[in-house]
Amino acid sequence: MTATIAPSSAELGEPLRVRLGASAETPADLLLRLARDPAVTVRAAVAMNGAAPAAADHVLAADADERVRAVLARKLAALVPQLPASQGSELREQVLQTLSALVEDEAVRIRAILADILKEMPGAPRALILRLAHDSAIPVSDPVIRLSPVLTQEDLLALLAAPPNPAVATAIAGREGLSEPVCDAIAATADTDAIRVLLGNHAASIREATLDELIKRCSGQPSWHQPLVRRPGLSPRAARALSQIVAVHLLQMLASRADLDLATSQELRRRLAAQLMPAPPSPTGGTAQEPSMTEALRLRAARQLDEAALLTAARRGQASLCAAMLAVAAGVPMASVERAAMLRSPKSLISLVWKAGWTMRAGHAVQGLLGQLPPESILPPGSGGRFPLSIDEMEWQLAFLRQGAE
Repeated sequence: MTATIAPSSAELGEPLRVRLGASAETPADLLLRLARDPAVTVRAAVAMNGAAPAAADHVLAADADERVRAVLARKLAALVPQLPASQGSELREQVLQTLSALVEDEAVRIRAILADILKEMPGAPRALILRLAHDSAIPVSDPVIRLSPVLTQEDLLALLAAPPNPAVATAIAGREGLSEPVCDAIAATADTDAIRVLLGNHAASIREATLDELIKRCSGQPSWHQPLVRRPGLSPRAARALSQIVAVHLLQMLASRADLDLATSQELRRRLAAQLMPAPPSPTGGTAQEPSMTEALRLRAARQLDEAALLTAARRGQASLCAAMLAVAAGVPMASVERAAMLRSPKSLISLVWKAGWTMRAGHAVQGLLGQLPPESILPPGSGGRFPLSIDEMEWQLAFLRQGAE
């Protein structure tokens, strides 16, 4: 076994060449020849070898097989924290030169590997981080933009001014410790998803004036409402403005905040109470629910008021009939069902279903139809299809609904 024997010759089989390529004891000149071996397994072994000379790595950075370049990218990126700090270090310059070639690789997979490894390194080379952050491919730029400590405020503002792809603003909006100028720049965009993420980022320093402007714009952006209501340090003026816009369940959350002054809290609770008042009777002396209630009572008299009937009505989108059926079956005032629906409370709605003697199949339907809850907010059944709440919790929910209906 000597360096004078060509590693691709018949005298050395592929398994032996793989072992030579992977060994830290293989001479550098032989590793350089193995880096050009016709067998991809041999070249991959050299790419993985931490003792491979810079010349071999440079050859492998242009390898025709993407798998080899991927192995090399992982090895070199992982070496970055161990590189000498001195700018004049030959080893440092050689590794960075090869990484610079890989960061321009035509395969997104290769660039994404580098981004994933370098994304949180405080000592990652700035030039590489900037190149990755400005990549047009989201899998490459996104992790670096979201997490790299190397990026400065000026870097982030430059990315927002000339975004290389549509996900840039959203990636920046989720960063820790965003400065006021960066928050202002995100708020000034038309990117509604990025603004939603920014509002939910409690570590972002959003100016009060910027927050007020976003509240003015939020009436047509329901996805902003909950992060705004949960925003820390909300001013009384902002809380009052939000109370005129958000849905009842969010108004309830807003009124329950412990960081608002007493006068603001009382004002919000008055508005909540007004929202929860039962609807006035119709000019004919009945209520808007009367036809549905009549039908629900008829079904009970005919012994047809069961879960199957409710599910049929739910599939047809008959919300008023479902509400009336739930009230009659559970033996509660219609106002209790209306209150649960207005609050969009999944716990209250499934408690009514439990009281009615139905199962979580009905609970799922009622949450979606009456509560207008998105799939991710619907309470799923417990193990074995059981109700996910304890009996004590459901009794409490029913008492809460009765209290509000009185």
